[in-house]
Amino acid sequence: MKMKGIGILAALTAVVFLVLPGAYALAEKPITLGCPLSTAYLYGWDAERGIQLAVDEVNAAGGVNVGGIKRPFKVEVLDTRDLEPGVPVSEALLAVEKLILEKKADFLVGGPVRSEAALAAMGLLSKYKKVAIFTTGFLSPKFHAIVAKNYDKFKYGFRIHGEAVQLVKEIMACFQEIQGKYGLNKVFIMVQDVAHARGGGKVLGKVAARKGWQVLGTEIYPTGTTDFSMGLIKAKKAGAQILNIWMDMPESSILLKQWYDMRLPALPFGSTLAAAEQPSFWKATEGKGEYTLCNVVNAGNAPSNATPWTMKFYDAYAKKWGVEPEGLGSSSSYMAVYVLKDAIERAGSLDSEKVVAALEKTDMMGVYGRIRFDPKNHQIIPSFDPKEGAVGSILQWQDGKRVVVFPKSIAAGEILLPPWMKK
Repeated sequence: MKMKGIGILAALTAVVFLVLPGAYALAEKPITLGCPLSTAYLYGWDAERGIQLAVDEVNAAGGVNVGGIKRPFKVEVLDTRDLEPGVPVSEALLAVEKLILEKKADFLVGGPVRSEAALAAMGLLSKYKKVAIFTTGFLSPKFHAIVAKNYDKFKYGFRIHGEAVQLVKEIMACFQEIQGKYGLNKVFIMVQDVAHARGGGKVLGKVAARKGWQVLGTEIYPTGTTDFSMGLIKAKKAGAQILNIWMDMPESSILLKQWYDMRLPALPFGSTLAAAEQPSFWKATEGKGEYTLCNVVNAGNAPSNATPWTMKFYDAYAKKWGVEPEGLGSSSSYMAVYVLKDAIERAGSLDSEKVVAALEKTDMMGVYGRIRFDPKNHQIIPSFDPKEGAVGSILQWQDGKRVVVFPKSIAAGEILLPPWMKK
């Protein structure tokens, strides 16, 4: 009877493997993805959702082929709290180290999210020789400068989304379109007191001035600020025509409500504006955020037809999570899983050195265009054309919807001015 029972179990197991293609992979030891994310904030939870969606798809399709053996991905998330006001960088580093030492992460995907924490974490990647793909929030251009300067030490880090300098290029190209269409040329800059925002605002101010724009001033706000009225009054008195905003704090939605109530004759343009990226922004501002422009870094974080992948990802995210892709980390975090899968399969191994070499040779189409890394600095190669590189997206809120208005290669609408500016 015992032998008969074993035979039945074996037969049932065989049937499961025949019926469910991913069943064999799921029986193998999983590849653990350690995800250090600030989970209470947009750029943390949107990244976690993007990663989990991709992992579920990969596992359902049979997993990752590692030297002829199909293995599933497993996600381990730890809260870095690095987007929370007053939380030291050391807390994020503890989360990264715990993922490596206690959770036995094979790779890191996601954060840390805050630039200061992500830059500090690069030392841990070197110490433990762990490959990491940064996917959200980390916009400081210092990342790829550090990799290029000391490649042998910092080669384990890759960044699969845009960064502040590229964002400035996209924003200035969009500014030029606005200037050509509406004749606007006066900008007032409002930034959050964090590294990427201060740096981005400073660079944009210099570039705008060189291109003939009048830069009327810069206001810096601590994380958690809930009143922006004095800065808005200052911008109005100076005659601002564009408000350039760099903020990832949720309180930035208050800024837009105050802008609307004041009928400030300046077009709000978020270089980074977490509140306006989310589908819930319209309701949160009671429609007062209409006409707000917002850079969501990569295509796929707002609806467009950038590539055949774009709406496939967009619709799958909305179906799984009950909300449309929410922030700049959504599509990049999703793509990181597929890019890592591709690199592991080409390497035929989980060995860090082999996977680094494979990632440097990545060349695949994805949600936001052609995915390639600069082999010298491990920054994703950008483009305004999705056929050539990773393309960004600038959207505008129009009648309750997020409409992609830049770049022209993927735009679904034109930039509009609020009625009180037309007057």
